[in-house]
Amino acid sequence: MNGIFTIDTRYVRPQMDASHLILDGGRAAFVDTGSEHSVPFLLEALAEHNIDAAQVDYLMLTHVHLDHAGGAGRLAAALPRAKVLVHPRGAPHLADPSRLIAATRAVYGAQRFAELYGDIRPIPAARIAAVSDGQKIVLGTRTWEFIHTPGHALHHVCIVDREAGDIFTGDTFGVSYREFDTAAGEFVFTTSTPTQFDPSQLHASVERLLKFEPRALYLTHYGRVGDAPRLGADLHADIDAFVSIARGAASAADPVADMAPKLFAHLSARLDAHGFAGDSARRHAILDGDIELNAAGLAAWLARGAS
Repeated sequence: MNGIFTIDTRYVRPQMDASHLILDGGRAAFVDTGSEHSVPFLLEALAEHNIDAAQVDYLMLTHVHLDHAGGAGRLAAALPRAKVLVHPRGAPHLADPSRLIAATRAVYGAQRFAELYGDIRPIPAARIAAVSDGQKIVLGTRTWEFIHTPGHALHHVCIVDREAGDIFTGDTFGVSYREFDTAAGEFVFTTSTPTQFDPSQLHASVERLLKFEPRALYLTHYGRVGDAPRLGADLHADIDAFVSIARGAASAADPVADMAPKLFAHLSARLDAHGFAGDSARRHAILDGDIELNAAGLAAWLARGAS
């Protein structure tokens, strides 16, 4: 829609993780990449739209978590003219991903890391451009503005087309899986994954996005959503609920184990109210991976002092 195409990166399961291809005036850009394993699917999308690699001007990364940027090195190598645009805090990790690799391996273990992310390739520093808050770039006939949106990660940006009302939100505007769509519309929940979750920053970033009065938001997890006021209100409430659950687990011997069933119960109650008919097994199949990471992120927030 509007020259924006959602590409399933096939990370973990179908319709969990997306890259977005923007086409305008014979020029192209990608927003986020999925993992290194995802790159062939992105290149297939170019071929399907009869776009040559030299027509891709930008690879725009909302942040450098590997489900969003793990394939950036391999994709950049296949796109000879594309500039890689990223938050200043993320740029060093693209040129030298060793610390990012080590931190992610510590979460997943070496074998699971290889299965999920493959070979993380560095990007030559000359091809990386750090974007400031409010910086604008032109692609074809459209102007895109980068805004810094901490809360999920300190190095997070969202990408806004003010004229069209489109925003690429990465993880700032939460997670909205298409399996949870009902007659009531889309379902969204916040993401508090390690290691830089900050509820006050995230509240402010969500509110900043809402002030643009977007027509459509494009989430990495997963795809296009509308009805921003309703979803934004749900996210604000969810952030507060997650914080309450975390504070209740602060004295537990294992805060992650304490939080996980409570986060599931909270989201399951919300799904009931949303009219989702899937049973407990179906809900666990979709939610458990996120809940595990969210609980770990909340535990890390507690360990930092829960300010």
